[in-house]
Amino acid sequence: MAFDSIFKPDLFVGQTIIVTGGGSGIGRCTAHELAALGAHVLLVGRKPEKLQKVAAEITEDGGKASWQACDVRDEDAVTQLIGQLIMDHGPIHGLVNNAGGQYPAPLASINQKGFETVLRTNLVGGFLMAREVFNQSMSTHGGSIVNMLADMWGGMPGMGHSGAARSGMDNFTKTAAFEWGYAGVRVNAVAPGWIASSGMDTYEGAFKAVIPTLREHVPLKRIGTESEVSAAIVFLLSPAASFISGSTLRIDGAASLGSRAWPLHKAQHSESFNGFHRARLPDVLKDED
Repeated sequence: MAFDSIFKPDLFVGQTIIVTGGGSGIGRCTAHELAALGAHVLLVGRKPEKLQKVAAEITEDGGKASWQACDVRDEDAVTQLIGQLIMDHGPIHGLVNNAGGQYPAPLASINQKGFETVLRTNLVGGFLMAREVFNQSMSTHGGSIVNMLADMWGGMPGMGHSGAARSGMDNFTKTAAFEWGYAGVRVNAVAPGWIASSGMDTYEGAFKAVIPTLREHVPLKRIGTESEVSAAIVFLLSPAASFISGSTLRIDGAASLGSRAWPLHKAQHSESFNGFHRARLPDVLKDED
C-alpha cells in the first residue's frame, strides 16, 4: 500500500524538505505524504530510534528519507544541523516546523521552568529552525515554511504555556512572511484542533478521560485525522499556494468558532479523509468507534 494523497505524485520531485518532530504523529504522517510526492524528506527530532523507524517506513514504501537527531531548542546545535544538512543534501526547499510538546496543567500550578520549557519547545525552537534555514539556504533561492500552531484562539485553559507559545508562533509567522518575502520565501502556519494522533495516548488522568468526549464540542461532530492536517501542510508548501504568505489555516472542524450559547445539532454527512496507509487510531479513542 502507499499514501493515498490527493496531490499529483511528482509534486515535490527534486526538492528537499525538513520535517521536525517527524518521528511520530502529524510529523510522521506529513513526512510520508511528502516522500510519496517525490520529496527527499529530512526527519529531525530528539529521539533517534523514532526517526530511524519512520525513515525505514518511507524507504520501504519507495520514498527517500534521511534523519538527524537534534534538540531544536539548542541554538548552536540547530545552526550546525542546518549547515550539515545543506552540505549533505543541497538547498532546503521546505521546512515543516512541527516539533512541539506540552502537558496539561492550570496556570497556577505551572512553575517557571515548566513554562519556559514549553515556550522553548513550541516557539523558540521553531524560530531557530526557520532563522537558520532562511539565513543558510532560502535567502538565496526562496522556499516555503509551514509552522505548527494549535486551537488557542479563545485562550488555552489547562495548557496556558502552550497557548502562549502557539500564539507567539502565529505572530512570528506573520512577521517572517513580511520580512522574508523579498527573497521569495513564504511563511504560513496550520492550527489543528483535536486530531486523532499518537500524542493523545500520552495524556493521563482527568485529561485523558475528556478526550473521547471532545467530538461533541466540534460542529462536524468528529475528531480530525493526521491526513487532514498533512494535506493542508502539503498545499501550503505547494506552488498552488504561491501567493499565500503570513496566513494561518485552522483545521478544527469549526470548533474554534461560535459560542456555548448556540446548541450543536447532530452531525450529518461529516466524513473524514484518511489517506495515510500506516495511520493508527489512538488507544484512547478505540472504545468510541
